[in-house]
Amino acid sequence: MVNLAIVQLEASDMENFSYLLFCPETLQGAAIDPSMRPEVLLDEATRRGVTLTLLLNTHGHQDHIKGNKQILASGAIKHAAHPLDVSGADIPLAEGMRLPIGNSFVTVMHTPGHSPGSVVFVTADAIISGDTLFVSRCGRADLPGSDVHQLYTSLQRLKKLPEATRVYPGHDYGPIPNSTIAWELEHNEFIKCPDLESFIALRMG
Repeated sequence: MVNLAIVQLEASDMENFSYLLFCPETLQGAAIDPSMRPEVLLDEATRRGVTLTLLLNTHGHQDHIKGNKQILASGAIKHAAHPLDVSGADIPLAEGMRLPIGNSFVTVMHTPGHSPGSVVFVTADAIISGDTLFVSRCGRADLPGSDVHQLYTSLQRLKKLPEATRVYPGHDYGPIPNSTIAWELEHNEFIKCPDLESFIALRMG
């Protein structure tokens, strides 16, 4: 499987990241969470000669999906999102689905907690983690539809990924723009919580 290229882009005044994910062999790609500045993502795809075939959303909050329409209007692009967060997508996402991108694919992990339909996109060597996992932090669990118990469970799944896995978050909230699972295991107090009770006290305190 070809390692997909990942381009991290600043996409809003709310420190959102959007992502251009593409196959370096075929230059077919996906736009992820275009946020408030979809033109940044579209310009980057054009600059690199990438043809977008997919629009992927990690979850349905407006600061991540506001630019969806502009991306979809730019070409023959299929929209993929979890139905618990975004209705009417061409591809309703579910746990374990594989989405082809050129000569490779991404795998969907359903990671509820920040929102019911939050997902993480997994490549051969990286994750695009949306608002489930940030560098040194994790997503909020006090919003409508949030569930702190589910968020804890989702983070427990992510911490078991290979330590070399790169972490590309939905916001620039940490000391560095992206990290690895190994870095998070060492520095992220939410990941390091030994049990559910301590996680709830830290996240909801």
